[in-house]
Amino acid sequence: MDSFIIPLNGWAAGERKFRFHADTEFFQKFDNTEILDADVNVEIRVTKEGMQKVEAVLHLQGTVTVPCNRCLEPVVIPVEANPSEVLAPGEEEVDWDLSQAVYDYVCLSLPLQRVHPEGECNPDTVRFLSRKERGDEEAASSSPFAALKGLFDSK
Repeated sequence: MDSFIIPLNGWAAGERKFRFHADTEFFQKFDNTEILDADVNVEIRVTKEGMQKVEAVLHLQGTVTVPCNRCLEPVVIPVEANPSEVLAPGEEEVDWDLSQAVYDYVCLSLPLQRVHPEGECNPDTVRFLSRKERGDEEAASSSPFAALKGLFDSK
């Protein structure tokens, strides 16, 4: 796993660029079991203004593989984010570990609904789900309470 540590000691004010890669192993270190595979390139542009302020602008771009919410088969989701972080190092400069920030921003960039494009889900699972839905509708219509269904509809 690449370390996302930016060494702040030993360089004067100015801008530097760092490149890293977040792979499956990186996400496993955070005990993330939802991300099955990852290939995310991380570019970090760090601007250091003496000892008062250090700003890191991250550019995250790549893909992660997660279970589909519909069929549970792996689905590849593109991710892209451009967050920034600010550090006020104070008198004593230290190394800046951006691992947690990279992890958080990749996870936050994932959509809430993670599904295959229409027609690409596992066909066996889709058939099972549609059969279950039809069965639920049939069960509801044969219920002794089915006669009460429209009781409060406006006339």
